[in-house]
Amino acid sequence: MKVLAFATMLTLSLLASCTTAQQAQTQNTAPAAPAPINTFVTWDTKMVDLGTVKKGEKRSLAFEFTNTSGADVQIDIVDACDCTKVDFPRGVIAPGGKGKLDVVFNSAEKDAAETIGINVVFKQTDASGYPRIEVVEYKFEIEK
Repeated sequence: MKVLAFATMLTLSLLASCTTAQQAQTQNTAPAAPAPINTFVTWDTKMVDLGTVKKGEKRSLAFEFTNTSGADVQIDIVDACDCTKVDFPRGVIAPGGKGKLDVVFNSAEKDAAETIGINVVFKQTDASGYPRIEVVEYKFEIEK
């Protein structure tokens, strides 16, 4: 009789623990985060050489890119030095779509050759969850 009671208690304990484990798995399941974009945009060029620029002269240049991610992308912020003004697309760029940064460089405050970086911050994230940042550059020599 004691053996039968022990076997019954053991069986009930096992069933209870299996049910609890199943409930814990169900409760801990959170919706999956959207997959990060690994391939992103492809730039026609990431470096433009303006050559020699006269001090005080303004030069226009452009950086064109294609959305190669398979998902919509959107530029959030563009950051550059005060000598650089950038106009960029504000809307969503669909997969396969193209975008362009129109840049105007003002050499008035420059006295020497330099390479200027333009940080393009996208609303989409990288594999680590950080905003995706691409850097394009231009360089110049100054003629006084």
